Amino acid sequence: MQKNSIGKLSKFAVPLVSKGRFFKEKKTDLRNDFQRDRDRIIHSTAFRRLKHKTQVFVNTSGDHFRTRITHSLEVSQIARTLSKYFNLNEDLSETLSLAHDLGHTPFGHAGEEALNDCMKNYGGFDHNIQTLRIITILENRYYDFKGLNLSIETLDGLIKHNGPIKDLTKLNKILGNNFFKKKINFALNSSLEAQIASISDDIAYNSHDLEDGLKSNLFGLNHLTNIPVLNKIILKHKKKLKRYSIDLIIRQIIREIINAMVSDVINTTKKNIKLYKIKNLKDIYRSKNKLVTFSQNMQKFDKKIKSFLKQKMYFHKNVNSKTNYGRKVITKLFFQIKTNPKKYINIKKYSNSNIERIICDYIAGMTDRYAINLYNQI
Repeated sequence: MQKNSIGKLSKFAVPLVSKGRFFKEKKTDLRNDFQRDRDRIIHSTAFRRLKHKTQVFVNTSGDHFRTRITHSLEVSQIARTLSKYFNLNEDLSETLSLAHDLGHTPFGHAGEEALNDCMKNYGGFDHNIQTLRIITILENRYYDFKGLNLSIETLDGLIKHNGPIKDLTKLNKILGNNFFKKKINFALNSSLEAQIASISDDIAYNSHDLEDGLKSNLFGLNHLTNIPVLNKIILKHKKKLKRYSIDLIIRQIIREIINAMVSDVINTTKKNIKLYKIKNLKDIYRSKNKLVTFSQNMQKFDKKIKSFLKQKMYFHKNVNSKTNYGRKVITKLFFQIKTNPKKYINIKKYSNSNIERIICDYIAGMTDRYAINLYNQI
């Protein structure tokens, strides 16, 4: 088996040899189990579609705004940095980061809300659970099984993207009862690699949505002066406005925010490991506490920046008009397709699902522009 690029892994790391997969497969000497997982994600159709799915700005708004695919790549780079620092299983962190948004609908969170409304009598919709449907059922690339047959550790990390699952109701409704055949212990904590992928998601969208918002002139630097952590960084860089363009200054500010958040996570996680007396991987799984966290000061920043972006960006009238249009598109498509599913969907491709769930899978998989084109045709 290939050695990890950083030599011997820490005692907190998920080992490079997986506990296994749902369907037995021959090992390969070329890649470890998690490199195989990562490559399966990258080669999947669902991953390619992310390049035409909205992050905040609908995909038709401009070429330089982030999409789900650029966001996922940025998350994976932050996660690798953190994993490397703690000498963890980088390949697992990277895989989880690249896969975490596969289940997103077109038109971002507005699309998700619309599809959840359409599905309210049929189990609902949730983008995290949709990610699991994609990797276990919908991606079809192998003779011997449906899905990507990812390792148990990767599945565990994706299931617990937001921590242990206390209420299985939605999972059971959307995937089916005991779908994971007792191979996942939902009550246990997630691995450090999974916790790192999750916090890297926060770091990436806090900083990069901020950059996209500034570049699209939805708000300016002077609107950000009341936000802790950020105010000091902005003050330092605003002095350079005479010498450098605003674009360059924004880039420097974003770099520094990411750096501040990453450093904060490292310091706080080290303290948490000590505080909760974590000695090995078993202790991580048994711990009742999140271990990879921001400090209290950075949590204030995280809260403040999220509520600022919500107000000034996600609910801005220009963004809202596009996302409301997205809601309309998804709702119309759902009910129109339902009148004659076979006209639009190759039903045979979807096994063992009711017709509403098949339509839901079909729409959730669309890119923004595919959905818009189909809507216009209808």
